[in-house]
Amino acid sequence: MQDPRTLYLGHPGLLNDPRLKGLNLVVSLTGFAEAGYTAQQVSDEILSELGAEEIVEFDVDQLYDYRSRRPRVRFIEDHFEELEMPELKLYAVTDGLGHPFLLLSGPEPDLQWNRFSEAVAQIAEKLEVSLFASIASMPMPVPHTRPLPVTAHGSREDLVQGISAWKPIAEIGASASHVLEMTLTERGIGTVGYTVNVPQYLSEAELPQAAVTAMEHLGAATKLNLPTDRLREASRDVERQIDEQVAASQEVQAIVHHLEQRYDENVGAETQRSLLARDESEIPDADELGAAIEAFLAEQDEK
Repeated sequence: MQDPRTLYLGHPGLLNDPRLKGLNLVVSLTGFAEAGYTAQQVSDEILSELGAEEIVEFDVDQLYDYRSRRPRVRFIEDHFEELEMPELKLYAVTDGLGHPFLLLSGPEPDLQWNRFSEAVAQIAEKLEVSLFASIASMPMPVPHTRPLPVTAHGSREDLVQGISAWKPIAEIGASASHVLEMTLTERGIGTVGYTVNVPQYLSEAELPQAAVTAMEHLGAATKLNLPTDRLREASRDVERQIDEQVAASQEVQAIVHHLEQRYDENVGAETQRSLLARDESEIPDADELGAAIEAFLAEQDEK
């Protein structure tokens, strides 16, 4: 493996600042599943609402496949401008009560996951990180009318126990955050991750309620005061739109009712079961939810 330190450019003063040692590290990487655009909303809200200072910038040219995820650029009459290149950075952030923490934010790397994880682990050890806390989201057969379930994982049993109603055993595609969690756990750093289960029929829409759920769990685990007011207000508007679309279709109402029954059965069951264990034929896909939900998703894409 090439030297992981050549993957990033760090701010010397901040990397050696004793005030940044022993903090929580919040990780919000976009790209893995990203149902409801949860990680993107969490990162955007933290960076826009709280004071943040850049500590480390990773070399995206070494980590990203631009042909797979092409950056956006604007063509205006006879020239290009506003090229949007990906950025993967570590920030020092201060929460609403003046408590500092670290935030690793940006798109998930396409390449060199082991080297990237080693680089983050070295930085975490240098800064004596006390807790690694990550968030993600997955599309799942759950109704939007119930609290969004969360799957908890990590080495900190006190922050994992009692969170997940279901205890799935499943083989899934890995993410860079998974590799980070495992790497830091091996280094003796406490880890916890929260994956929000987003209704699969709304997974392609921007759901602020999913971001609120993620922030609530992050805040509880890290004892940080994270900004959710704007997201909660947006959630109310989105929920109203969804309810209007569902009310317009008896077919959609029937499917949502079916998901509600399954949800309630699982939450109340003495034996914890995984939604993933159900027969896939029982799980409705986006097509089955009819024109009403498709119309809603189209409206969200236009925003």
